[in-house]
Amino acid sequence: MESTTQLPPKRSVWKIVMIVAALFIVIALGAITGAALYVSQALRPVPASSQEVRFTVPAGSRPAQIAGILERSGLIRDDRIFTYYLKWRKEGSRFQAGEYAMTPGTPLDAIIAKLNDGDTVKEDTIRLTIPEGYTAVQIADKIAQATGQSNEEVMRLIDRPGAYRGAVIPALPDSPQVKHKAEGYLFPETYEFKKGTGPEEMVQRMLAETDGKIAAIPGWDEQLKRSGFTLHQVLTIASLVEREVVLDEERPVVAGIIVNRLKRNMPLQIDATVQYLFDKPKDRLVEKDLQLESPYNTYLHTGLPPGPIASPSAASIRAALSPADTKYLFYVTKKDGSKGHLFAETFEQHKKNIAASKTQEGK
Repeated sequence: MESTTQLPPKRSVWKIVMIVAALFIVIALGAITGAALYVSQALRPVPASSQEVRFTVPAGSRPAQIAGILERSGLIRDDRIFTYYLKWRKEGSRFQAGEYAMTPGTPLDAIIAKLNDGDTVKEDTIRLTIPEGYTAVQIADKIAQATGQSNEEVMRLIDRPGAYRGAVIPALPDSPQVKHKAEGYLFPETYEFKKGTGPEEMVQRMLAETDGKIAAIPGWDEQLKRSGFTLHQVLTIASLVEREVVLDEERPVVAGIIVNRLKRNMPLQIDATVQYLFDKPKDRLVEKDLQLESPYNTYLHTGLPPGPIASPSAASIRAALSPADTKYLFYVTKKDGSKGHLFAETFEQHKKNIAASKTQEGK
């Protein structure tokens, strides 16, 4: 006898299908809702804290790697969700490397903004400005104030800075006549040093800066050869120009006058070389000052002084390397407030310029 299986009515089958479908929909909706809740929670800031967190973003890091660093630092909840958020926002390509400091509780968009801006931790620094034309003694005062060292200790470093050999400067002068060994070789500039930097490192940095500034002058080595001077002599001329001239356009002219007088074996008679003999510059030199015996006194001795009398600017160094080709032998400061000079080829013309300058005084 054959057995037969009785199928449920079609209505019952459809009812089962509808129930199963409904269950799937409920499950799917539940999953979607749960996922949405998880993502929403993951994108919320972590609990706020006043304790600053520091982390480093290495150069070349991908957004996903940075997200991992942020999660490990306790600044975001889920690195994968944060990575997807970055993709959705089209962010992450401009993140900058460096050390950052943030506090837990920082909103994600604020974290993104900091990374985009490269708002990294700024190291505590010492800002030190050396004006153009400063002498070694004045520079020592600046370094001493910045480091808390004594002026005497800093001056010992400037007088004996140790062996220095740069790309341009072969060595510092080694002459007993030079008043301060590093005079003229400490470049006038605004420097930033890490907090705790000592005076020795500062001096070495200034020496290296001079080396770099000379190297940056196009054709400096050819100009030096054509000049017939040593680099030390060029820096000496540059220091004289620095102390005598204010206007940049006049620097090559005065450098040319110095060269012209040297060629004729005429004393340079530059007041600044006499002022260099005093601890502090005098308001006005008198006749007895001009008679002070020193190899730096260009009223008593022909030729250049033994070395620079100040730190020259790059403009003065360029002028000394490439002086103007003129027949001028004299110059006098104008008294009209322009800070310029009147130039002359002869002493007679020079006397007239002196008289003309005096008539300008007070106008």
